[in-house]
Amino acid sequence: MPKSATSAKLREALAARDALAAALTRAGIQLPAMDVRTPWNEALPEDPDQPAGADEDGRVPTSAQYALVHLGVCSAPVALALAAVIAEGARR
Repeated sequence: MPKSATSAKLREALAARDALAAALTRAGIQLPAMDVRTPWNEALPEDPDQPAGADEDGRVPTSAQYALVHLGVCSAPVALALAAVIAEGARR
């Protein structure tokens, strides 16, 4: 996958994480461990234009060609609050 496609996927995941964090914050829920990762947890670059997990030849592992929003671990009360917000939104 070309470098620009890799960085586009990383930018997409970062934007999704930020949008989800903002929506959850407005609902009174905070998931402090939210992160963006590759499927196999390769290191993500600080610069989205630098391919994640690239080797010295600039090749990027297949699993680093897209990124996932990782919600992390949360306490039972936070999970219940999140479920309530989702259920309320689903009722609308």
